[in-house]
Amino acid sequence: MAALTSPLRVCRGILKEIRHLKGPDYKHSMVYAYVLDQFRKNEVTGARHCRAQVEALHASHTYLCLLASTRQHMTLHKLYHGKGERGPEEVAGIVGLRLPTQPGGKGWEK
Repeated sequence: MAALTSPLRVCRGILKEIRHLKGPDYKHSMVYAYVLDQFRKNEVTGARHCRAQVEALHASHTYLCLLASTRQHMTLHKLYHGKGERGPEEVAGIVGLRLPTQPGGKGWEK
């Protein structure tokens, strides 16, 4: 299990990912309200001790990892799959190679 950070850091990370998904009007979404409500519900206070705080923090950390990984995956998918079929020269250039050239021009002559 990865080292868990503070609940405030995880909450801010989840809200940041929601902002990336929803845009500038993210504070008026139901997801935003739900996340804040869940973090407030599992908050440890002097009056009560939340027994499932570690489990809730682990679940929220896992959810943050899922949101960030999904966003990064979509960014990479748009970068590499958004253009359709590519030619051999372009594909070789992406990985830093060059196709060999024929000494007499392009391709084999019959």
